Amino acid sequence: MGAMSARTSSPETAEAPHRAGFACFVGRPNAGKSTLTNALVGQKVAITSNRPQTTRHTVRGIVHRPEAQLILVDTPGLHKPRTLLGERLNDVVRTTWAEVDVIGFCLPADQKLGPGDRFIAKELAGIRKTPKVAVVTKTDLVDPKTLAEQLIAIDQLSKELGFEWAEIVPVSAVGDQQVGLLADLLVPLLPESPPLYPEGDLTDEPEQVMVAELIREAALEGVRDELPHSIAVVVEEMLPREDRPADKPLLDIHANVYIERPSQKGIIIGPKGKRLKEVGTKSRKHIEALLGTPVFLDLHVKVAKDWQRDPKQLRKLGF
Repeated sequence: MGAMSARTSSPETAEAPHRAGFACFVGRPNAGKSTLTNALVGQKVAITSNRPQTTRHTVRGIVHRPEAQLILVDTPGLHKPRTLLGERLNDVVRTTWAEVDVIGFCLPADQKLGPGDRFIAKELAGIRKTPKVAVVTKTDLVDPKTLAEQLIAIDQLSKELGFEWAEIVPVSAVGDQQVGLLADLLVPLLPESPPLYPEGDLTDEPEQVMVAELIREAALEGVRDELPHSIAVVVEEMLPREDRPADKPLLDIHANVYIERPSQKGIIIGPKGKRLKEVGTKSRKHIEALLGTPVFLDLHVKVAKDWQRDPKQLRKLGF
């Protein structure tokens, strides 16, 4: 009997400790950060866009596994600041990097390392304690030789800057190749900890903020060159419509799209309001998919003079 009980507690059958922690992906615009976040979480959570600065908020996706919980924190891109907003975002980036348990640096396989990558790598080199994983994205776009050259260049880069990658992992989020492997490699770098979020949570971002992001993404489409980031969206209220039968709910969403100057109003609204209508239709589809309920979306365009440079406005718009 004694021998039996000794055997059941042998190390082979002991559960590996549960791990939980925070990871963030960094990389220059279009390096595949949001796509990767979505592939890991398995649902559209972060806002994908090919322009820097569209991920304004710390949108988090959560990867649930039996033995671990990986919480993805999305930081806005690091860049050379030109405005108060830019400086504030850079501070947010540096604090986030210092607070997470692991940093994934996304480098697209199809583009040679450039000054933007060096700028970020230099910043990363300064953050000593946090393990850094080089994630080579978009591997589906290159041949093996190009990929091998990129892996060597990335290895060189860390040697030059005097730090070591915890891992260098090639992935293709589009083809789902190795996304699971990436999670396998990130998990051991997390601290031992019970789950930090309940099982059902995919993102702990308040729904209102995510809805605002979806509207903002739709509003920026097609006018990025004219209004790169002079758009902020605030969801004023989200209320279930009263007197609706239980099987036919409707959510009323009232949101304001803020621009900096009156001259930009026409761009957003478009001839005879056509543009704003398209923005409404497009974002409503995404919002309904996100919330799983039919939505009535009421959008208004307002001018908040030079909000990017005004601390009071920035605070009001949630920065």
